[in-house]
Amino acid sequence: MEAAGCGVDENGKKFIKVKSVRWFTNMDFAERHEDLVLHRKYNPEDYPHFDNYDAINVDKTSDIPADYDGPMGVPITFLDKYNPEQFEILGITDRDNNSGLKTKTYSRKDGPNYSDLNRRGAVKIDGKLTPTYARLFIRKLAS
Repeated sequence: MEAAGCGVDENGKKFIKVKSVRWFTNMDFAERHEDLVLHRKYNPEDYPHFDNYDAINVDKTSDIPADYDGPMGVPITFLDKYNPEQFEILGITDRDNNSGLKTKTYSRKDGPNYSDLNRRGAVKIDGKLTPTYARLFIRKLAS
């Protein structure tokens, strides 16, 4: 395995950065309170509504619309930018509907990938149901 980088910190401790590894904590730190600057405007063509969740799909954290206040499904990498004073985490795409946003459960008659559709969010692309990667459901908090 190749490291993404390595170095020595200000105290002389050696460290290595490993690709695709993230650590999350509930410890407080300054960056956790920095607002994510939102530039995009909402329009239904760029943000399709999930077929099986009452939320819109946002493919990149940088594309979160500034003017949309409803539930949004965002990539799990959103956690890198999460500010609890700016966003509320509602849940995640899953079979158990822990978010309360699930509106539909697919069956075999919906297609051969119905299990994948139930495991994740699904959007219609060119009339065909397509599963998304895992999504966190969030909502902007009133400022």
